[in-house]
Amino acid sequence: MNARQRYIVELVNQRGNVSVAELAQLTGVSAVTVRQDLNELETGYYLKRVHGAAIATGDDDVGARMKDRFPLKQRLAAYAASLIQPGESVFIEGGSANALLARHLADKRDITIVTVSHYIARLLKDAACEVIVLGGLYQKSSESVVGPLTRSGIEQVHFQKAFIGIDGWHAESGFTGRDMLRCDIVNAVLAKGAENWVLTDSSKFGQIHPYVLAASMKLPQIITDDGLDSHYQAQLTQRHITFRLVKQTESPH
Repeated sequence: MNARQRYIVELVNQRGNVSVAELAQLTGVSAVTVRQDLNELETGYYLKRVHGAAIATGDDDVGARMKDRFPLKQRLAAYAASLIQPGESVFIEGGSANALLARHLADKRDITIVTVSHYIARLLKDAACEVIVLGGLYQKSSESVVGPLTRSGIEQVHFQKAFIGIDGWHAESGFTGRDMLRCDIVNAVLAKGAENWVLTDSSKFGQIHPYVLAASMKLPQIITDDGLDSHYQAQLTQRHITFRLVKQTESPH
């Protein structure tokens, strides 16, 4: 995805619907070039094409969160995708950055994605990769499943790597989340003993939420951006938590 295409996706996510003519005017290229961009972006599940315009893929909770800091989340997802090897099975939990990770893996025929997110499964309905969608109690706002049936499904599948989201991290509380049932599922995933990664932007650090993640197990590694305050970097290092920093802005070269 080039800089122009990233701009198009960000604009469409912000507005919900932008015409081809306006996109051509704003990007300084021809309508033919814009249509070519839209075809490519639709193939990558970043937006939908309609006659004479492009529209956002969805207006649900995950889709709305994806609009926030979209270029950064794209870079985080791209880095996470680079860690996945051919032939691996990968658990992707949910959330906006993880949905973008799933998009990055969509065309890889030798990858299997396991997910509790029906939002992610819907994004991958035409993808080349294999997709395993777990069942359970459906949370309508996030389009994810939780509960005992979901935990049972997690116990019966295997994956080499797992990518989860968090709502907060603080030195006093560790990783935390807002939703008790979702945190229960995340803890079931972490307990599997795969190579676990937290995929999140740096805005979550310093926040504390009610429900604790990974309280009695090996802590996951973190992929976040280089906007992470040095104070938190030092605290993570003191606690022997591995973290990888992705640049917030793209290099001009």
